[in-house]
Amino acid sequence: MTSRLPVIVGFGGYNAAGRSSFHHGFRRTVLESMDLPARQQTLAGLAQMMKLVHVVDGQYQDDQGQVLSLAEIDARFSAIILAGTLVRRIEAQHLDPDAAYWQKNISLSATADSPLSFVTSRKQLPEPLPENWSVTELNASEVQVTLHDSCEFKIASYRPLAVKSAGQLPTGFEPSELYNSRFHPRGLAMTVVGVTDALRSVGIEWQHIVQQVAPDQIAVFAGSVMSQLDENGYGGMMQSRLKGGRVTAKQLALGLNTMPADFINAYVLGSVGTTGSTTGACATFLYNLQKGVEQIQSGKSRVVVVGNSEAPVNQECIEGYGAMGALATEEGLRQIEGKDDVDFRRASRPFGANCGFTLAEACQFVVLMDDELALQLGADIHGAVPDVFINADGFKKSISAPGPGNYLTVAKAVASAVQLIGADGVRQRSFVHAHGSSTPANRVTESEILERVASAFAIEQWPVTAVKAFVGHSLATASGDQLISALGSFKYGIIPGIKTIDAVADDVFQDHLSIATEDRSLAPEQLEACFINSKGFGGNNASAVVLAPHVAERMLRKRHGEAAFAAYQTRRAATRSAAQAYDELALKGQLEIIYNFGNDMIDDKQIEISAEQIKVPGFAQPLQFASDARYRDMLD
Repeated sequence: MTSRLPVIVGFGGYNAAGRSSFHHGFRRTVLESMDLPARQQTLAGLAQMMKLVHVVDGQYQDDQGQVLSLAEIDARFSAIILAGTLVRRIEAQHLDPDAAYWQKNISLSATADSPLSFVTSRKQLPEPLPENWSVTELNASEVQVTLHDSCEFKIASYRPLAVKSAGQLPTGFEPSELYNSRFHPRGLAMTVVGVTDALRSVGIEWQHIVQQVAPDQIAVFAGSVMSQLDENGYGGMMQSRLKGGRVTAKQLALGLNTMPADFINAYVLGSVGTTGSTTGACATFLYNLQKGVEQIQSGKSRVVVVGNSEAPVNQECIEGYGAMGALATEEGLRQIEGKDDVDFRRASRPFGANCGFTLAEACQFVVLMDDELALQLGADIHGAVPDVFINADGFKKSISAPGPGNYLTVAKAVASAVQLIGADGVRQRSFVHAHGSSTPANRVTESEILERVASAFAIEQWPVTAVKAFVGHSLATASGDQLISALGSFKYGIIPGIKTIDAVADDVFQDHLSIATEDRSLAPEQLEACFINSKGFGGNNASAVVLAPHVAERMLRKRHGEAAFAAYQTRRAATRSAAQAYDELALKGQLEIIYNFGNDMIDDKQIEISAEQIKVPGFAQPLQFASDARYRDMLD
């Protein structure tokens, strides 16, 4: 049986570049290479997102109520918008890098001649009392405590962080403000708004899609690496006792790293299909993408939502990765630049002189369909993912050190693409979205992998880019950032240059590679495939093959015939029109967030079960039990 082709029919999310759908985030990273209308449209959307302008009666206005044109927004706010997006100095309202909270231990000593005493509330006395304390009642509520020996106290204090840069969401954009977030951790709030963006970008109402497939033919694979570590998740739960507070009923449950998938099923899609999250450190998005691709190729699912949401820009994550020597510190950047004033916007420096990666927050989601369903519904196709390869490193001395597994994934990905688009297609019309973490080790090891694979397949001057230069390293979501950027390159024919470096470092392998510091503009048809490469701590390596939309369409014409494809194009026109209508609303802040808390719940008693199928309320198609003869011969 011919394998179903997983095609991308929608994508969306948010990172330091802004909103991902309709390539706005990509356009921000190559803004200097965009034409004026595209530049001004993206800037206007960011201005509204960052609360620099407001929308009244469909028009952009400033705080004084003056109506602004796109050109006026560009002239007045572009400098602020550019400064408040992409990698930059950590903003104090998010986390003050100059005054990060911690507790300082202070020892107090008392002697027989000079005891120490203080007055406190009876309710604040510790249980049990320390042996060297004596307590005298002053009144019904207060006591005097006398110390007869030494005692240690923890005192609130502040200190600067060594790391002061991050890839933060655009200044002023708060996902939790867009819906009734009910004390959701930041990562889950990002999940809700990010997956909504992806679903709206499809241009087909979700319920219409649901009616065309069986309930178990929808799947969701989403999660996070670091779980939810802010006050509303594991961060608050772990810190509560030390801070003298109480754990809430939500913190543990909402902190789970699989909770993004659970939220999508329960509050966005209402799905009863396959669900889960595969964690693979910094390659997690591709791990989940592989699950989605395999579900569609096998026919188990016809629609799959894949994505990740990560919110690690907090003191604990920064100090944890910093203690490993993995992050770019202020002092490290100062030494690289050779000057006291550090340009934090250039903190992430893939394949250049660098000193560590830059943490980032992001949520990215793609909607996959099998090719037959996409044609049936008239879904717009933004690309196809025929394969994702995953390999471990084998025996390791250091769990965080790179290893040989990435050689396997990259080589298998290239070999796979050669069989699809031919050797010339790979050699002349493909490019690489490198992991490009911006560490000294990565610039050498990853470039050597790409160099050796390129040599083996006779690829000369293989274009290599790295989106982390612009948006930082969002851990679980990192390869999602890469994929979204690749779709932008397919759309506009622009391969982003690594513009945060002045030159490629001397120790980078590049005899067969082309690593540019400026954007490269090509005709979109000159790009047929992109290789998404990701390397994660612990030996988690993944590489994906992503085909350009015009290549996917060529494949579908051949598989389904010209007549079927022509009918599909007619249906697609309406889809594109609906999707464009959403983009126009989103640019003016009408994001139409999908959050169905307690709505349309399924009554278990209404489920109809027979020997052949299950009928679930709210789903037009029944879940029919599949015929399975895989092991029958073992019982004959």
